[in-house]
Amino acid sequence: MHIEQLRDFCIQKKGVTEHFPFDEVTLVFKVMGKMFALVGLEKWEKGETSINLKCNPDWSEELRGEYDSINAGFHMNKKHWNTVTLNADVSDKFALELITHSYDLVVKGLTKKIKEELKQL
Repeated sequence: MHIEQLRDFCIQKKGVTEHFPFDEVTLVFKVMGKMFALVGLEKWEKGETSINLKCNPDWSEELRGEYDSINAGFHMNKKHWNTVTLNADVSDKFALELITHSYDLVVKGLTKKIKEELKQL
């Protein structure tokens, strides 16, 4: 997967914006102001094609056991975040499913008011 494909997939989701809140090389995708995906662009350019994604804690453990390229989230809460190395043993299709799962988890956690705002977009 190319970075443009990843960006296009994330940004087309309802209520998503992109930011650089930490530095100029960490691209963060947010839905209604809440993070659901982070990409280190500098590492990506060096061939380390990984993305941090939120994940259901039980499923996180299962995925980490099943895939060599899914590990506890780098610099994140290890219970709720995974670092997924793309272009390895995780197919592009499954990677997109994991991105959607992360997005959906964050949306599920939004307040009722913010969920209503998201519906209006």
